[in-house]
Amino acid sequence: MSEPLISNSPRGMTQEIFDVVNERDEVVGRQTRSEVHRLGLLHRAVHVLVFNSRGEVFLQQRSMFKDRQPGLWDSSASGHLDCGENYDTCAVRETREELGLELQAAPLRLFKLAASPETDQEHLWVYRCQAEGPFSLCPDEIQRGDWFTPQTVTRWMQERPQEFGSALLVIWQRMIREFL
Repeated sequence: MSEPLISNSPRGMTQEIFDVVNERDEVVGRQTRSEVHRLGLLHRAVHVLVFNSRGEVFLQQRSMFKDRQPGLWDSSASGHLDCGENYDTCAVRETREELGLELQAAPLRLFKLAASPETDQEHLWVYRCQAEGPFSLCPDEIQRGDWFTPQTVTRWMQERPQEFGSALLVIWQRMIREFL
């Protein structure tokens, strides 16, 4: 398992180091999280959608302390890949860190999205798994979460898209077109 690389910033704070990738998702360098976002560099992330046995999806409202899209509703779990980490390992790690959900194997891969402004310049894999909860939400990452029917999510996105993370809006359109 890869370890997140950490850098000391001028203010004495530590920062994650991300792999920087090209349009083909090939690693071309490394940079701090803040510089990757400030410069709009291409990088990698995962989104995991957790469904229960009733077909409802668990969505999280991002913490107001997040540096990107604070307070917006997002996938069940999501996050950046650590340097050298693969997508599947990251999906397992993020569900554990954000939801307290221990997966024994990588969830089902659904599709990959190329980096774009809508994905915040992230190449991302979207995964799906099933769990019933309850979850142990990480307060640094998640303000709150709840279960929603796909119809409720679709209607909510149509009426108030500004309440959702930009990548989830793209992900959900593809989900309803291909999987729901």
